[in-house]
Amino acid sequence: MKTFADLAASRRAWLDEILKPWCQTASRRDLLLAEHEWTDVAGKVDPVKTLWCWAWGRFPHLVNQELQGIDETTAVRVSLKDGQTVSGFPDARESQHGELYLLGRDPGQTFRTIMLGPFSIDDVQAVEKCV
Repeated sequence: MKTFADLAASRRAWLDEILKPWCQTASRRDLLLAEHEWTDVAGKVDPVKTLWCWAWGRFPHLVNQELQGIDETTAVRVSLKDGQTVSGFPDARESQHGELYLLGRDPGQTFRTIMLGPFSIDDVQAVEKCV
């Protein structure tokens, strides 16, 4: 590398081609380990807007890439690996460290909103938008 521009391009490529794809496949355990060292690994970036946004990005309907975080504006249906399905609006503030929380309806009371979760990123199989 001869110039700073080359160095910067190399780092950007490393982030896009190595680090981001790793986040999209890593287990919650490994993501938690990485979070503790994130500023050394990724630079002075917010782990919520990078590590966790990229990790949850494995479920595109859950993340707003422009806002770099969980999208709270659209109800989603979350399918878990144990066969359970839950629906609600993601709660970005509560959803931390690889655990997803949803604001959903109490099945016994139609109008009562309850917190659903936490659902580990490892236990989520799919996320779809509710229509």
